[in-house]
Formats: sequence, C-alpha cells, structure tokens
Amino acid sequence: MVFASGIVLSLLAGAVSVAAGPILEARQGVSTLSAAQVVSYKPYTYYAGAAYCSPASTLAWSCGANCNKNAGFKPIASGGDGAVTQYWYVGYDTTLKSIIVGYQGTDADKFLPLLTNADFFLDELDSTLFPGVSSSIQTHNGFGEAHKRSAPSVLAAVKKGLTLYSTTQVTLVGHSLGGAIAIISSAHLSLHLPAGTKLRTVTYGSPRVGNAAFANFVNARSEMNRVNNKKDLIPIMPGRGLDFAHSEGEVHISSSNAWISCPGQDNTNSACTIGTVPNIFVGSLGDHSGPFDGVMIGC
Repeated sequence: MVFASGIVLSLLAGAVSVAAGPILEARQGVSTLSAAQVVSYKPYTYYAGAAYCSPASTLAWSCGANCNKNAGFKPIASGGDGAVTQYWYVGYDTTLKSIIVGYQGTDADKFLPLLTNADFFLDELDSTLFPGVSSSIQTHNGFGEAHKRSAPSVLAAVKKGLTLYSTTQVTLVGHSLGGAIAIISSAHLSLHLPAGTKLRTVTYGSPRVGNAAFANFVNARSEMNRVNNKKDLIPIMPGRGLDFAHSEGEVHISSSNAWISCPGQDNTNSACTIGTVPNIFVGSLGDHSGPFDGVMIGC
C-alpha cells in the first residue's frame, strides 16, 4: 500500500520534536514471543485486513483470504463509506468465543480518510459518548471525529452480539487509522457495555492516539496489544513532544522477524519501535502494511 505524503506532513512537527527534545523513559526489559504466541496473532491480522473490505463483503463474510482465514466468523453488522466514515464491521468468532469489531485504516485509494489525519491537536472526548470522563483525558481531534461517526452503530451491534451469542468477550482490531479508532472505541465501549465484559484491543501500525491521561484510561479498561513492524514510522507519530503518548502492550517485529514484547508505554529499549525508529528520517512507510508473520494487511 502506498501512502500519500499528507499523513507525513500532518504529523511531521510532532515527530521531529521527539528527535529534537526527547522525553525519555527508563529503558525497560524486553522478551521474545514464542512461535506459538506469534501464531496466535494471525486471526487478528486477517481481521484487521478484512476491515479494508467493503461493508457488503464483510456483512456477507465474502472478502477473499481475510474472510476465508476466519471461516467461523458470524457477521452482525457492517457500515461506513470508506470516505467520510471508515468502514467497520461487527461479528462473532466461534473459535475465539469473542465479538470482533474491525475498523478500516488509511487506504491510498480513499482520499478523505487521509484528511482525518491532517487535523492535529489534542481535544477532550465527546461528553455524549464519554459521559463523566474528565476533560483532561484527550485524543487527537481527527481520530476522535473518525470514531464518533460510527460509534452509536458499533455500540448497538456489539450489544446485540453479546446478547445473541451469550459471550462476555469483545476484541477490537484495526491497522493504521483503524488502530487509532479501535483504541478510542475500546474506551467508549468500556463505559457502555454490561459489567463483566472483557475487552481486548489488537492494533497494527497505530499512531499515538491521545495524551498520557487517555493512555492510562484505556490501559485500565482493555487488554492492549500494539503490533509494530520493523521501521514503520507511523507509530512514532504524533510526537511525544506534543504531549501524545502510546497505550501499553507494544510488540515490535525486528529486522530479523522476531516478535519482541516491549512492556510499558513508549518503551525506549533499542529492540522496540522508539529505539529502532528514533525519528522519521530513519523510518519507512514501506513497513507499515507488513508483513505481519507473512501477512500483508489490506483487502
């Protein structure tokens, strides 16, 4: 997938600010995932890819390899137009026993979603979607708006699925912008789903979504997994110098294709994304879509 230069330009200042004046954290220890742990991510990788497919195809669960690799999926609802509103889908995985929520990422074939990334400041959460949440908890305004457009429909579909399939597990997935929306959606769903619902969020190549207060907020409400590939530069943006922070749970794929668990938030260990890509000048958009254990994300 080839990305337009707008996404780089829109976040350039923040990324450069990290290089100019880094906010360093203690270099935390890392560990290498086993082969079995790496393989366990494969269903979510295909689900993230399926989110790039049209709502008609995900509602019929007929989207080629991405759908075929998760043949036990039972679709509930799909939506979005791929332009103003990112594609999304909700369904149930009969193997994982989980509701799945997938969000489309930034696709070169769609122009307006790129403009979402061009909005560039921290903004408080919408009080209707996030009642009672402090105004100090903030996200990138463009990402927040992208989430808002589909939030009521996604929530309704998830509630329907929880009742229909008698499950308490919800897993959200997304790549790139879709990952950012999935992270915000995790915070949103946590406020509106029945007590006892367990959330997991698996993203690929997600940028930083909000400030440290938001990262702490979502960390407390969902099991977070952020998979970053090699020298992908998108995960280092927007810069920490602009008060953006990552949620926890990074897994970084090294140049040797080892999957490295990087505990904490914005782990600066040399084996993790920040250590590998300290600034945009050493990053590569060519690593953004994969491969993730042999899978390129896209429809």
